[in-house]
Amino acid sequence: MDVTGVRQVRLVPWAEADLWLLERNNSPEMTDHLGGPESAAQLTDRHRRYLELDSGRMYRVVLAGSGETVGSIGYWERPWQGEPVWETGWGMLPEFQGRGLAARAARAVVEVVRQGARDTGGPRTLHAFPAVDHPASNGVCRRAGFTLLGRFGFEYPKGHWTTSNDWCVDLGQ
Repeated sequence: MDVTGVRQVRLVPWAEADLWLLERNNSPEMTDHLGGPESAAQLTDRHRRYLELDSGRMYRVVLAGSGETVGSIGYWERPWQGEPVWETGWGMLPEFQGRGLAARAARAVVEVVRQGARDTGGPRTLHAFPAVDHPASNGVCRRAGFTLLGRFGFEYPKGHWTTSNDWCVDLGQ
C-alpha cells in the first residue's frame, strides 16, 4: 500500500470521556451498513459495553503526531462457525476517511490481538464482517492484510440481516 502522506495512528484505550465519538458517528451515513442510527439510550449502553469489555478492547484512534481523534476501532471475542474467534470493527470520522487511517488502525489491532493470542493462547483468528456492498470497509480489510473467506448471512444488529464478507487474519503467522 502506498502510504505517502499518510500519518501514523495510535490506539488509545476507550475511556469514559469518549461517548462523544459514538454520538458523532451516529449519523445515517455512518450507520447505513450497521442498521441505522441508535437512540441516545442505545449509545449510552454501547459506551458502557465498550468500557466494560472483559474479552477484547475498544480504542479511540488518534493521529500519532497531533493526538487528534480520527475514529474508533476495537476487537472482541465471539463464536463463529462453532469456534471462538476475535472480531474487529471500526468507524472513522467522515473528514478523515479515504486517507488510509482505518487500514493503519486495523493493522495496529491485528498486532495487538496477535500479541495477546501468543501471550494467552486465546482464539487464533481475527475476523471482520463488512457488508458486501460496503466497498470502503472491504478495502480496509484488503489493505490491512485480511484474507477473504467468503460471503455469509449475518445478523447485526439483532433483527437486521445482511450479507457480509468474512475477512480473516491468522494470528499465528
